[in-house]
Amino acid sequence: MHLVIGNKNTSSWSMRPWVLMRQLGIPFEETKLRFDFKPGSAFRQAVAQISPAGLVPVLVDDGFCVWDTLAITEYLHEQFPQAGVWPAKQQVRARARSVSAEMHSGFSALRSHCPMNIAADLSTAGDRIWAEQEGVRDNVARIESLWADALHSSGGPFLFGEFCAADAFFAPVAMRLTRYALPATAASQAYMQRVAQAPGVAAWISDAMAEQDFPDLEEPDRSQR
Repeated sequence: MHLVIGNKNTSSWSMRPWVLMRQLGIPFEETKLRFDFKPGSAFRQAVAQISPAGLVPVLVDDGFCVWDTLAITEYLHEQFPQAGVWPAKQQVRARARSVSAEMHSGFSALRSHCPMNIAADLSTAGDRIWAEQEGVRDNVARIESLWADALHSSGGPFLFGEFCAADAFFAPVAMRLTRYALPATAASQAYMQRVAQAPGVAAWISDAMAEQDFPDLEEPDRSQR
């Protein structure tokens, strides 16, 4: 299997399947494409050869391509049913899928105002965003409620006990909340620390910190850390 991804520092969508596969020991090879959305760019040309959507991530399994993080997750679950992609119990699995789907399609204010940037200290921007953006405050309140309910039901250490797709889906959220220093309860902070220390997530963070790449689209004024 090949997983085609974008820049690790900023590609929240790519982060989800990568950390899931790495954490669960699902073997894959990584192909990283530098973000550049200009017409005819190397990025656009490369992605167009493997995915009609023209976006990353893309999972390529013996020439068969799966795009969209939810579809990739379900494909992995079917290919590796014992790996723990989803919880074993039916109702717990349904709840884990529900919260992952909510993450996949929701929280637009947080996404818009707090784009992921793992290597940056964005606490000053976070103070301003928190004061000005009611939608961000509402998103964080919902996220914390969701986390609290899941952790209470499962007993932790992750949302549904063992690390699964739901934790991988919320790993980029944890990066946003910590890098922008948005207010969070002690329980949420402890959960985010556990997520960051999970081997698959820690490996992604380490790669992102070492990346030293600044696509004009995402960091137009930066040339170094």
